[in-house]
Formats: sequence, structure tokens, C-alpha cells
Amino acid sequence: MNRLEAQPASAELVVIGGGVVGAATAFHASRAGLRPLIVEARPQLCTLTTPVAAGAYRLQFEELEELELVRESVELFGHFADVTGQRQYDPHVRERGYLWLATSEETAMRQRALVERLHTWGQTDVEVVDGDAVRDRWNWVSPEVRQARWRAADGFLDTKELTFGLAEGSGAGVLLGHPVTGFDVRGGRLRGVITPTGTISTDAAVIATGPLSRPLAALAGVDLPLITVRRQKLILPEVPEVPADGPMTIDEETGAHWRPAYDRGAWLLHTDPATEPSEPTMDVPTDHRFAFRLMDPASPVSVARVVPFWREVWERGSRHWMLQAGQYTVTPDHRPLIGATEVEGLYVNTGYSGHGIMLSPAGGRLLAEAVTSGGSAANAFAPGRTMAATPQPTL
Repeated sequence: MNRLEAQPASAELVVIGGGVVGAATAFHASRAGLRPLIVEARPQLCTLTTPVAAGAYRLQFEELEELELVRESVELFGHFADVTGQRQYDPHVRERGYLWLATSEETAMRQRALVERLHTWGQTDVEVVDGDAVRDRWNWVSPEVRQARWRAADGFLDTKELTFGLAEGSGAGVLLGHPVTGFDVRGGRLRGVITPTGTISTDAAVIATGPLSRPLAALAGVDLPLITVRRQKLILPEVPEVPADGPMTIDEETGAHWRPAYDRGAWLLHTDPATEPSEPTMDVPTDHRFAFRLMDPASPVSVARVVPFWREVWERGSRHWMLQAGQYTVTPDHRPLIGATEVEGLYVNTGYSGHGIMLSPAGGRLLAEAVTSGGSAANAFAPGRTMAATPQPTL
């Protein structure tokens, strides 16, 4: 990777942020003929939000525009070495499937309606599976589960390898340990990006800093419609009960979900719509109560509600666990902001609302198109669009 020892005086395109969104932006910008520079505030790429993600992707989306982006991203995942032109980093894609479990008829009806809609969009490999058939395939599922939706080709990947591979494939210069502290904006146009070392002269820059995007954009006088919401991940390095080849398993009523990780472990997550927004920060605190809410069978969102072996894990009590925390960057309509701001030459690629791993590898292409050709007038993710508030997705 082209790590720079000193800040350059100028750059054709400055990509601010070294997570997966910034790396994808730099990669597609390079393919579009630009020479990007990645500027990251921390001493290494991919150390804030991206590594806290669930590390998974799915083609079971409620909105067609987002589904189409994920399809494009999945195509990139499946041909990663050939597309990126590098062999050093491998995202280790594994098709393990996404299994959404329903215990109520109301949820089962919503599942059937979504699968039917997905079929009309050409995603015909998503199935509805009735309760007995679910238990025939996955004998650890609770008798209370009456139905599931399932796609076998959904899966997992390594988010850090993905990010580093995209950055390597971009050929971008990488400037680490350089926080952006301001912008040189004159006459409504971007002239430079300011760090503690000085100003990088440029006519184009992209804010791709996840939860820090709104305060950073404000330095240029741009108000982004974003909030930040804490998202935690419970890590159990060794849990013998967890099937190593198991799928992402989601309790669709509660949003609690888990997936196998490492050789004998698991990651457990929960997106609680009641979580209050928090101030964007590089030091997101964890809350020990999160582990108990997911693990204790007495909790209404316990993973044991639909998968009984988690009760055994809890009762044994001797499995080590640890917590990580990051922040979702959320827009009112839960779609990303990809495109130009009102400051000429300043762009944003942010606000993925929890879907950055899946959407941003393709979202980087949309951003590169906005920089090189003004983008498409039909861009459903343009920052200036009208946004109607929608409920927080469960996952």
C-alpha cells in the first residue's frame, strides 16, 4: 500500500476517511481515471466503524434501489482479486445464508409479502420455509418458530480485508494520522482540505467519515441530515453449541441476531429502534447490560427465544465474552447520501444506516460518477433529495 510519509501539497481528489466507504470511493475513483488520496485521522485504516460491523451481506432487501446496489457489491465480492487487481487481501467470502425466523402469523405474512416482492424484482432464490421444514434443516430452531425466509447465497466476509483490498486496488496514496480540521472554501467552491500539517490544494474532496461526517461537513458550512446511533457487538470466541457452518440467524420479531465467527465462536447483535441518538465520537462506550439483554433467556430480546441452545450457553455461564461498539450513521429515510453538496467540489458518501458493508462497494461507483460526470439525475441517494422519515430497520 502506498503509505505517504509526508502530506502532499495537492491532490486531484481527497477522500476523507479510511473505512470501507472511503476505500470503496477511492477504488472506483481510480477506475474512473482519477488519482485519489485517502486521508485518515487515525494511525491505521479501518479501525473505527467498519470492524464493528456484522461482516455479512444479503440480497433480502425491502427497497429495489438498495437491492440493486447490494447485487453490484456481491458481484465485486465474488470476483474480488480479479476486480481489484491485487492478491494481498482476500475478504474470505462464505455463502452461509440469512435465516429470518418468525414466531407470529403477522410476521409470517410480512415475510411472504416481501419474498413475493423480491421474486418480482428477479430475486427468485429467496424462499419461504414453513416451521417443520425449518427444523428439518436446522434442528436447533425453537418449536415456536412457525416460518422463515431464507436465501442460501447470502453470506459473510472479512470487513478489514475488504477495506484494505479496495484501498490497495485503488493505488491511492494513503495519509494516516492526519485529521481534517477544515476546508478552504472561496466563492462557494472548494479550494483545499486543511489538516494540522497545512492545506492540501484540491478541487474535489469526498467526506466518507461515517459517524463523523456531519461535524466534518459543518466545517464547510454544509448541514447533513444525519444522526448517530450506538451499535454494539457481543463477541464470544468459543461456543461449542454454535454450528460452525450455520447461517446468520435473525429473530424477526425482536431484531436480535447472531452468526458463527472464528472457528468455534459467535457474534451477537441487536438493533434496538428505541436506542437514542448519541453524539458522534471516535471513542464509543460499551454498555455491559447489552450482553445480558442478548444472553439472558429472561430478556424479551434474548437469542434463546428462537434458538434454545443459547439457554444452555447462558446456564453454563463460563464462556468468555467481550463487547465492541460503533455508531450507525442514519438518515431520515435510512438511505445513504451519495453525491455533491452545495459547496462546489465537495461530495459526501455517508449515511448508510447500518448497511455500509453491503452497499458502499457499489456506492463508491455512484460517487465516482458524480465527481467525473455530475452523476445521474435519477440518483436515488443524492444528498439533496426529499426525505420522508421511515422506521429504523431491524437489521
